[in-house]
Parts: sequence; structure tokens; C-alpha cells
Amino acid sequence: PPVWQPFIDILQTHAKRVSISHGYMFYLGPVFRLAGGLGTYLFIPVIFGSVVFSNFSMAGDLLLVMYFIFFGQLGMALGAGEGGHPYSPIGIARGLAQMSTFEVPFALSVMALAIQYNTLNITTIVAAQQGSILNWTLFTNPLAVIAAMISLLGMNMHSPFSIVLAPQEIPIGPPIEMNSSFLATLQTNRGLFGSAKLVLFMNLYFGGAAHANIFVALAIMVVKTFLIYMFSVFVGAAFPRFRPEQSMRFFLKWPTLIGILSIILVAYF
Repeated sequence: PPVWQPFIDILQTHAKRVSISHGYMFYLGPVFRLAGGLGTYLFIPVIFGSVVFSNFSMAGDLLLVMYFIFFGQLGMALGAGEGGHPYSPIGIARGLAQMSTFEVPFALSVMALAIQYNTLNITTIVAAQQGSILNWTLFTNPLAVIAAMISLLGMNMHSPFSIVLAPQEIPIGPPIEMNSSFLATLQTNRGLFGSAKLVLFMNLYFGGAAHANIFVALAIMVVKTFLIYMFSVFVGAAFPRFRPEQSMRFFLKWPTLIGILSIILVAYF
């Protein structure tokens, strides 16, 4: 399909209307989801040193971004629960359980960064990584990066952590239950939220996008976020999907242990 086809599909679905009603919360779910994705993006600086692309970055914005990541997923869980479909509680239970477990190593990684850089401001963290590629968190605190990148696999829900949509297992979900403009809102957020997470990880662990020329900085951002995303794609192509209990046990074991070690190394060594 042509590159503009997704935009045509979004406009087409936004133009449709539906007469089926499942309750207010069912339709507020996609709205909360979009608010979470948009809020995540708006408080992440995209280009370091650019006033236009700094968005609403402020002191402590890293904590605010973490709250927004939760907000969208919790809102969607409330919306799915209102639908009344028998598979909805299964998806909600799996989604919230996996979200709670993969947030543990990610939170530990963020704590390690806060101790290392003595700040919770994303712009300040990016600034501390300038000057040389060896100043990136990837090289100064590799354990925190490993814990965070494993958490990213759960956030992106690629295999082996695609237990919520569960292809070939649960033949139902928001793309089927939602329709018209609600489906368009969900699909818009899927692209926006995914992009916001990639930019966040680029800023925290891979030096951000910094260059005197704004177009070169944008090109750097595209390359870095593409490589971060392809990490999830490669892992998803190499490993089969976990069962729900295997996924939870995994996140609470190895990446959590690595996150704890990253804090200990930064705090005491």
C-alpha cells in the first residue's frame, strides 16, 4: 500500500459513526489511551538544544512521563472492562500484570540514572551525555540500559511478551470491539505512544539527538529510534511467546536483579 494509506484509513474511520453503546467508560478508554500517549510525548524533549522541539520539558519531567505511561494503559483497561466481552477480563488481567512487572526493572533503571546524574530532568540527563559517545549511559551504566531495554520488550509487547493481544489465542480485542472513530483514536495512539517511548529511551540511554543543524539532529533521531525499535523486532522474531506466568516471572527475576545491581554500582562504586 502507498505510504499515505494509513492516513486515509484514519480519516475514513473518524468519519464513520456507530449506534452501539457499551457505556461511557467503554468509549472513554481510547480517549484516556490517547491522552496517555500524547502526554508522554509532550513532556519529552525531542531535539536537545532546540526550543521548538523541547516540548514542555521541565524539572522532574521524567517522573511525569512515567505516570503518563501508566495513565493510558489503566484508562484502556477500564474501557475494555466496560465492554462486557468474556475475553476482556483475560486481556485486562494479563495486561495489568505484565505492566506491573516490566515497570519494576524500568523504575530501577530510572533510579540508577537519577543517582548517576543527580537529576530527574530529561534535558539535563541528555546534556550529561554530550561530548563523546563514551558519555552515553550505554557505556557509563550498561546494567541500567540492559534492564531498561528488556523492559522495553514488554512495553512494545513483541514476542516473547505478546501475551495481551496473544495472536492465534484470543480472537478478539480492541481492534475488533472498537470501531469508527474509536478505532481511529486507538490506532493513532499506537503510533504516537510507540514513538514517544523510543524518543524517551534515546534520550535516557543513547545520548539523545543533538546537533547544531536541526535537520541533522532530526536524522540522528530517526536513525537511533529506528535501531531501538528494531531491537524489539529482532527479539520478537527469534523467540516464541511466553505464557503469562512465564512473562511475569521473567521480569521479576533477571531484569529486576540487573536493575538492582545497576543502582548498587552507581551508588557505591
